[in-house]
Amino acid sequence: MPQFQTPLCQRLGIAHPIFGFSHEPDVVVAIAQAGGFPVLGLARDAPQDIPAIVRDVEQRLGGLPYGIDLMLPADVPSQADPQSLQAALPPAHVAFVAGLRQRFAIQPPSQPSFFTAHARSEALFQAQIDAVLNSQACAVATAIGLRAELIAEAKRRGKLTFSLIGSLRHARKALDMGVDVLVAQGYDAGGHTGTVGTMSLLPQIVEIAGAQNVPVLAAGGIATGGQILGCICAGAQGAWLGTLWMAAQENHTPPALLDRLVASSSEDTVISRAHSGKPCRVVRSAWIDAWEEADAPAPLGMPHQQALTGDVFASIHEHNSVSLVYEAAGQSVFGIQGPTTVAAQMQALVAEMDSAFHRLCGLVR
Repeated sequence: MPQFQTPLCQRLGIAHPIFGFSHEPDVVVAIAQAGGFPVLGLARDAPQDIPAIVRDVEQRLGGLPYGIDLMLPADVPSQADPQSLQAALPPAHVAFVAGLRQRFAIQPPSQPSFFTAHARSEALFQAQIDAVLNSQACAVATAIGLRAELIAEAKRRGKLTFSLIGSLRHARKALDMGVDVLVAQGYDAGGHTGTVGTMSLLPQIVEIAGAQNVPVLAAGGIATGGQILGCICAGAQGAWLGTLWMAAQENHTPPALLDRLVASSSEDTVISRAHSGKPCRVVRSAWIDAWEEADAPAPLGMPHQQALTGDVFASIHEHNSVSLVYEAAGQSVFGIQGPTTVAAQMQALVAEMDSAFHRLCGLVR
């Protein structure tokens, strides 16, 4: 079986051009052990919790390379807390959500979570950044927002910098700031994403990044090894996958959410502002659909939408709500067929790359 090694793989010391994003430390460790490059999402973690999370992951990785991802949008308050934001919420929105709580019999969460105890603000972001820079992660990625100071400091500390971008404008901005790796994240992707599909975005980003010898990864809607190889043929040096890992037992996905993901097709993911206040692709549920009804108000911006509904998101996950549960998920949800493991997923992706390569070679005349 051929081993596909791109220059970025060689630079990072990984066996496969598979970059796996996850909020779950167990997934991150398993991806690394299977030869991929894991990226630990810490945007949903309190700054004071990050050092312990990182220490545990690094101990288990035993020196294997990994990265950390943060979400750093620019249009948030300098300081904020859930209570002050909730006090300023529009009464009509509060009434609408109260009606949904009654309609769906939503129970309050029994314990605090990031979505109920924290509000996104510049102060929170800076504390998260400080904690991440003090880690041993060899790479730092930003999903929303470009921070020149973070990029410069991460590079000074010897960390590779990644930026997930969804447009040529954002790509040019990232290149001007000296970002080391661009992740061309298409409309197909789960979470906060842009308006251009992966297969249209990727060649455009490869072209402008290539002029500066900057490697590009492809992200959005990718669930098979054939897609990974196709992206490499289009000029990418690997593929960034996120949604697929939610099927792995290491992700500890709530049973109701896993059932929803297994039953969902690509068409069952939708772009909604109801989760965070920014356009975010999620797997639809009764909660998401309620925000599309005729009498629903427009979702608030970030971070006010979280202050309005963060307890609901926490509750439906905690209580395993069959009809309401949702999560950020891309059109690659078609690749989730049932419970599995990260090792099995990695093995399948690598085998599919091999099959796709031999299929391609068979067409060469």
